[in-house]
Amino acid sequence: VQLQASGGGVVQTGGSLSLSCVASGRTFSSLIMAWFRQAPGKEREIVAAINWRGGSTYYSDSVKGRFTISRDNSKNTVYLQMNSLKPEDTAVYYCAANYGVIIPTNQRRYEYWGQGTQVTVSS
Repeated sequence: VQLQASGGGVVQTGGSLSLSCVASGRTFSSLIMAWFRQAPGKEREIVAAINWRGGSTYYSDSVKGRFTISRDNSKNTVYLQMNSLKPEDTAVYYCAANYGVIIPTNQRRYEYWGQGTQVTVSS
């Protein structure tokens, strides 16, 4: 599975950005998809994840209510809509994927990774 993330950029506090991640290589609709982020000097952390049907999602407490993960299996794409952005959301965002039923939150459970896309929120 190859993952290609896009959509990062620079936005002011309170603004919005939308990230996309296109998957190729194997059956996208069977994949659990997730977004992680890594800020300078910090460990990579999960932001949000979605199961293959889209009926089950996970959000970290820090983004709950502000970010929305969704997927379009017909386009092999997962999205992360980020609203009410804060400076602490500044990080490199990565999409990740793995086959399974239950959404894992540990990055070690994800086998496939895309390149990162930088999100910078200015104060």
